[in-house]
Amino acid sequence: MMRKQKSTKYLTNQTRPVQIDRDRSVAGILTKMEGSGFQARALAEAHNLWLEMLSDNATIFLGLSGALVASGMRRLISYLIKNHYVDAVVATGANLFHDLHETLGRYHYLSTEGASDEELLDAQVGRFHDTLASDHEYREADEWVGNFANTVDHSRAYSTREFLHLLGRELSEIATEDGILTSAYKAKVPVFCPSVADSAIAVGIATSRINRKNPFQFDIIQDVVEAAQTIARSVNTAVVLFGGGPPKNFLNQVQVTASVIKQPLRGHKYALQVGLDMPPSSVTANRSFEEDQTWGRVAKDARTMSVLCDPTIAMPMLVTALSQTGTKALKQRRRPQFNFGRDLSVTFL
Repeated sequence: MMRKQKSTKYLTNQTRPVQIDRDRSVAGILTKMEGSGFQARALAEAHNLWLEMLSDNATIFLGLSGALVASGMRRLISYLIKNHYVDAVVATGANLFHDLHETLGRYHYLSTEGASDEELLDAQVGRFHDTLASDHEYREADEWVGNFANTVDHSRAYSTREFLHLLGRELSEIATEDGILTSAYKAKVPVFCPSVADSAIAVGIATSRINRKNPFQFDIIQDVVEAAQTIARSVNTAVVLFGGGPPKNFLNQVQVTASVIKQPLRGHKYALQVGLDMPPSSVTANRSFEEDQTWGRVAKDARTMSVLCDPTIAMPMLVTALSQTGTKALKQRRRPQFNFGRDLSVTFL
């Protein structure tokens, strides 16, 4: 009898089978999933957590890893930026290069069944899982980036944020459809790329240096300074991560760097991560938010959610749901206003 009384303390909320009805909205499906278990419930709660970030006037940083653009997520990311569901972006160089590639009017393709990697190599076709790209077209994009880097003032170094803002402006002149960089330029949303050297963007600039003696230089420390200053001046901050890797590491690091500017160390108030690499590993970027708390990167009382799901499944659901539920929060939120130039400054209206 005593054991039964103890168990009733925990056995209070029943799972609710997901209902099939005429509600076709994605937000409606996620609401039904709140009463389910496992990653279905986690994804539903991730949607609610994002709405909470917006309602709390948090400065929201979006982290993008993996080949999200190549897999078809470009328009979704552009939507988040244009409509200010996020305030700043930290992306891998691969995602930004793939975005540039498509902005230049090129495409990524679905792989053909039965084609071996040897055959693809011979045809000068690169592969990302089940997605393909033309190596020749990528080399053209490399050259385009190198040529652009050759047009800027070479008397000083550039943060990746400043360079990508100028790149977005240049692409806006020729884009037939907005992507990440052009949307960020138009919406005045800063984009940081801590892993720029590990990307085809750097290949294009390096080729320009070799062939044309282009002395262009990146100042990656300025990125750390500007992101940390933004965090220090924010009432509270949030991170939304699709994947881990360099974007997650960067956002954790600059939270600690911000403590040098503003004491005490606060940590992100909200943290949401979607990916398949959440279990503990030897790579810090892949570990849980609980470990981040030991370093002060995430606040002790932070609202966090980790969704063990392929981002290419979760992102369409989350972004579509936000488009159906987030309008009120967007109209009421107090978001950062950035002023772009050699230095990035931020105010809150």
